[in-house]
Amino acid sequence: MPPVFPMLTVLSMFYYMCLRRRARTATRGEMNSRRAIESNTRALPINVEIVQYAKEVLDFSSHYGSENSMSYTMWNLAGIPNVYPSSGDFTQTAVFRTYGTWWDRCPSARLPFKRTPSTFCSQDYVELAFEEPVYPTAVHILETYHPGAVVRILACSANPYSQNPPAEVRWEILWSEAPTKVNGPQARQFTPCIKQINFPTNLIRLEVNSSLLDYYTELDAVVLHGVKERPVLSLKTSMIDMNDIDEDEDEEKFGCGMDTLNKQFSIVTLREWPTNGYFDKLPYELIQLILSHLAVPDLCRLAQTCKLLYQHCCDPLQYIHLSLQPYWARINDTSLEYLQSRCTLIQWLNLSWTGNRGAISVSGFSRFLKVCGSELVRLELSCGHFLNETCLEVITETCPNLQELNLSSCDKIPPQAFNHIAKVGSLKRLILYRTKVEQTALLSILNFCSELQHLSLGSCVMIEDYDLIASMMGAKCKKLRSLDLWRCKNITESGIAELASGCQLLEELDLGWCPTLQSSTGCFTNLARKLPNLQKLFLTANRSVCDTDIEELAANCTHLRQLDILGTRMVSPASLRKLLESCKDLSLLDVSFCSQIDNRVVLELNANFPNVFIKKSFTQ
Repeated sequence: MPPVFPMLTVLSMFYYMCLRRRARTATRGEMNSRRAIESNTRALPINVEIVQYAKEVLDFSSHYGSENSMSYTMWNLAGIPNVYPSSGDFTQTAVFRTYGTWWDRCPSARLPFKRTPSTFCSQDYVELAFEEPVYPTAVHILETYHPGAVVRILACSANPYSQNPPAEVRWEILWSEAPTKVNGPQARQFTPCIKQINFPTNLIRLEVNSSLLDYYTELDAVVLHGVKERPVLSLKTSMIDMNDIDEDEDEEKFGCGMDTLNKQFSIVTLREWPTNGYFDKLPYELIQLILSHLAVPDLCRLAQTCKLLYQHCCDPLQYIHLSLQPYWARINDTSLEYLQSRCTLIQWLNLSWTGNRGAISVSGFSRFLKVCGSELVRLELSCGHFLNETCLEVITETCPNLQELNLSSCDKIPPQAFNHIAKVGSLKRLILYRTKVEQTALLSILNFCSELQHLSLGSCVMIEDYDLIASMMGAKCKKLRSLDLWRCKNITESGIAELASGCQLLEELDLGWCPTLQSSTGCFTNLARKLPNLQKLFLTANRSVCDTDIEELAANCTHLRQLDILGTRMVSPASLRKLLESCKDLSLLDVSFCSQIDNRVVLELNANFPNVFIKKSFTQ
């Protein structure tokens, strides 16, 4: 009889481990909390606890505010509280760019990557430096409006103020949990039970997910408690369930054992069975389909079982779409080197948040793209602070089929480097939010990338004349469907007229916090008449939006789904009723700080139009 049982036994054990891990995921946060509590109770009081507020904000993925202001920016997290314990919408707090699921339900929404672990749900992050490295005993987060967005707290071994950078940078998860809905927008002090770590830290990272929130979350300050000397644990460890240690401790080392990913990639010594049992009878495509449901670390583990599964797990067809963002803290040059042979057919690649603090070098990134870039269609590099001009040049030279490029918050790329993007004439989506792109480079991009359908220029503060940019868009980018001009400081009615005349396929337009646009010039009525396909229009903080503009939208933009007119003083309840009656698909209407729209009007509109989320913010 053929020896099929060893092969089946190995695979059965593998799937048992996967199922066991999934079954325990739901209670992992509870287990972590229990272990943290037990550890804290075992600590001997040999140190005086140090309490400190964040000294500096080092890095973040997005914020609601301007790059040249303090209002609603992440920089407000440094120092003592400005608002707490008050509740409400205050400019002195830190606010991320998005909330809810509205951004996933608009024309510019991007398709998610498959194989993203269910344990990774982070959408944004902020990194905070503190004065003194300590062994953390508690982290207090002061949330002043719509709390509940924080899903993960991490500590880093690197001291941002040290003159000697460490040879290895380690990140440890202090606490993590799936997003939860918090009842009410009131302020709170959030103090989760954190895990003890074996190194001192003065660099804390918060990761957030705002998808369950009804409005923007606002954070006021972060307080780090800790001791200078490592706490001594008692020997009474019997209360800890050993089952909590084996697998979960490995997973907490970041994303299902990614600390050993490089070793797993390089495994070449495999046991060879005389036969592979019934697996030899399964079609190759069927095994590939089964394995396509495994995350990258699980593929690496399975590849170590036998040569047959090694062959399947290393097949480039398993890596057509690859997101390494969930494992950002463990990805380095060695990881990319081991992945090269598997990614020769890759089409979608997500390296967002990876490579910082020297983990990925320019040469390592370049070598990877030269081997794996020929078939790339989508490249996500958000917050990739290792990127420089050489990297952009390599992208344009090695990725001839590239259609989507995300450089959001890559604020270390020098202005002249963006000229290289003009060489990628096939681009359909380009995200330059919070970058240093300058006017000359952007004009060149618009001139040569006429296939653009989605363009984000939010918070690009180095562009001098947005009217000229809008004119070039109207002349060259006829296929444009979504455009983000968030906090564009100098566009006028002239630029809007050129844009509306030339880009009549626009379905999404963000003109939030554009102070030079005035309703009296007719710019908003012109938009409504020439862009009948609009589904999302943000006119946030434009005080001049009036009833005439709303009535024009009601008459011409009947497909409208999302409208933000926060802060206007000129819109009456009567015009809003016309809009709601005309735009049957409307799902989001933000009338926060609209002086004529009080709570009584909002309640009435909610009663008559229950399918529309009507937001009215407040300040106490």
